[in-house]
Amino acid sequence: MKKNVLIIGAGGVGHVVAHKCAQHNRKLGAIHLASRNPAKCQQIIDSIHAKGNLQEPGILEAHALDALDIDATRALIRQLDIHIVINVGSAFVNMAVLRACLDTGAAYLDTAIHEDPAKICEQPPWYANYEWKYRDECQQKGVTAILGIGFDPGVVNAYAALAQQRWFDRVDSLDIIDVNAGSHGRYFATNFNPEINFREFTGQAWTWQQGQWVSNQMFEVRRTDDLPVVGTQSTYLTGHDEIHSLSQILKIPTIRFWMGFGEHYINVFSVLKSLGLLSEQPVQLDSGQEVVPLQLVKAVLPDPASLAADYTGKTCIGTLLKGEKDGKAREVFLYNVCDHAETYAEIGSQAISYTAGVPAAAAALLIADGTWDVQRMVNVEELPPLPLLRLQAGMGLPTRVREGDTDVALEDAPEAQDA
Repeated sequence: MKKNVLIIGAGGVGHVVAHKCAQHNRKLGAIHLASRNPAKCQQIIDSIHAKGNLQEPGILEAHALDALDIDATRALIRQLDIHIVINVGSAFVNMAVLRACLDTGAAYLDTAIHEDPAKICEQPPWYANYEWKYRDECQQKGVTAILGIGFDPGVVNAYAALAQQRWFDRVDSLDIIDVNAGSHGRYFATNFNPEINFREFTGQAWTWQQGQWVSNQMFEVRRTDDLPVVGTQSTYLTGHDEIHSLSQILKIPTIRFWMGFGEHYINVFSVLKSLGLLSEQPVQLDSGQEVVPLQLVKAVLPDPASLAADYTGKTCIGTLLKGEKDGKAREVFLYNVCDHAETYAEIGSQAISYTAGVPAAAAALLIADGTWDVQRMVNVEELPPLPLLRLQAGMGLPTRVREGDTDVALEDAPEAQDA
């Protein structure tokens, strides 16, 4: 049984992961937080104690770490006897942290695909450019590495796998829909690190359509759906991590990702982009000083972690599948609705960070008890989905299933029952 967890990253998602791991430290053992800024780790620890979220007295410590320093990460893993590493730092550090885990035998989890700071929207499938090159080494060394275990990617992958297994004989299309029908009350902000958030929307939108990669411009293709709880919402075709594994693993002909954006967000984003303020290339000021425009924008925008207190409304994220069962057309939507005010009351986070962080903590628990300790590299759709979905339901992220006029909790759906 694996225990002792190292959480790398002290942003909004790291905050959620730490709280949720602390709520289950009887099984997970010692909880360690590491970041280049250990003061942010300590703030999270203080908030865990303030909320009374440590399940039982135990080790809960902060550490200074540059996760790009593989030697330092290896040394910290060994020093603390870490068995599970949850990487929720910048996507730029994924490969360095994975390397440290491969060298020490610690299990590795992340919530987003690796990114090279010098490249945007590389040739798909993106996982093949980085993480999947280490599949054989993981297998040879018996190291568990679970890629993309947030909500999207992550839970939506589990929804897709479960629906394909239980609801359909054949799936023709899979549409992931992500809507934040909430408001943070600020003029403009991003819900995650702006350096990563904006990169998603400045390049090509790669999707998988009729068995091939198709590229569109961001905000070029729009759809409208009547969604549970949050109502009618417009979303835009967007490139996203999970398309790059689902297309290769589940073999569904068409897989797309749709994200909701308000007109105000699109307008401000478009102005920033048109002015060159989202560029990662340095510019020289009259004083001779060099400034990276995107880093300047990040500096003047609100810290994503600061948005939680004022957030209202709800998120709705789910997987819509269309296909055939017993010779008849079928359409099923597996989804979660999460309330910003409720997540703030529980752990001091907004719902977007909450939906990304809870699955990672749940996956750590499944590794700890052996259920998901597969000793190889996998994406979430390659794992048994029900253990995750049942566990996270008790951790604040229940799943519902809508089909036609029927909308039920996952545990009440006949297809989700054990054989």
